[in-house]
Amino acid sequence: MGDNDNSYKLFFSHVEMVRDLLLGFVKEEWVKGLDLDSLERVSASYVSDDIRDRHDDIVWRVRWGEEWLYVYILIEFQSTVDMYMPLRVMVYVGLLYQDLIREKKLTSSGKLPPVLPVVLYNGSGRWEAPIEMWDLIEDVPGGLSRYRPRFTFLLLDEGAYREEDLKPLKNLVSALFRLETSRDPEKIMETVTLLLEWLAAPEQASLRRAFTVWFNRVFFATGKDRVKPPELQELTEVRAMLAERVEEWKKEWKQEGLQEGLQEGLQEGLEQGLKKGLKKGLKKGLEKGRKEGEASILMKLLELKFGELSVKDRKRVQSADSDTLLKWTEQILTANKLDEILSS
Repeated sequence: MGDNDNSYKLFFSHVEMVRDLLLGFVKEEWVKGLDLDSLERVSASYVSDDIRDRHDDIVWRVRWGEEWLYVYILIEFQSTVDMYMPLRVMVYVGLLYQDLIREKKLTSSGKLPPVLPVVLYNGSGRWEAPIEMWDLIEDVPGGLSRYRPRFTFLLLDEGAYREEDLKPLKNLVSALFRLETSRDPEKIMETVTLLLEWLAAPEQASLRRAFTVWFNRVFFATGKDRVKPPELQELTEVRAMLAERVEEWKKEWKQEGLQEGLQEGLQEGLEQGLKKGLKKGLKKGLEKGRKEGEASILMKLLELKFGELSVKDRKRVQSADSDTLLKWTEQILTANKLDEILSS
């Protein structure tokens, strides 16, 4: 189990996170009837037929009127799209229902309580796989299709939420999503400052600690060139650390935009690498990066094709404006000599 997965399980072991998830991200009328003060976490250990335990699922229950509604939060932290997620969740919910029957936790009419299955996804691409079990099964004409099970889950695709939608919410889950998806260090600082305001009470120390753990194990642990700081103990220390390094990261992340595609492409050969690098790195980087970054990338490309540049040629590149740099970059793939580019 990865650190991010563990961090999410730690987050949603707190009642405040589950409350904010229901209030901020379940846009359905029935939520208004919940008694959120009754939220309580319940045991979640089920044994399926192949004897695989599920000790790590997050299951809460909350009263809706006089009955209990079970909120089943599947936090296996999906960073990749799973085509068969509806089947997985349906099996897990079935195991939960078996347990409720065994424990005689039924409604007053003897029926099973409703369950809200939730899947959190933070992959870089958007979720395009089915969320309906019905859509996974072949449609056979002649009446057989009516036996296909109808089951769906609530998908929370973090990257699908826009910054302008998340920012106005005084909501812990929206703050977590902003931290997960933002590459702007100033926005991350802003979010941490808000968290310190919202979680200032002494009884919220455990939740402050959960966010601190996420920064230690996920945020500060990512990035090949980023030096991992000492283990931080409080969210105030996180803010201080961010304040020290925000300018450094702004430069670093802008440069990554220029280099990301180029580095990936160069591994596959110069010509193919240049095409990929120009498409991924320069399209992204030229929009974000500064003139110095543009000149640096162009000089690297020129040296890869034509060899080391003279002092005169380097100065020529460094003094060119952005439009000229872009024009020269586009000519790299077709030019046979360096002068064909720099004299144009």
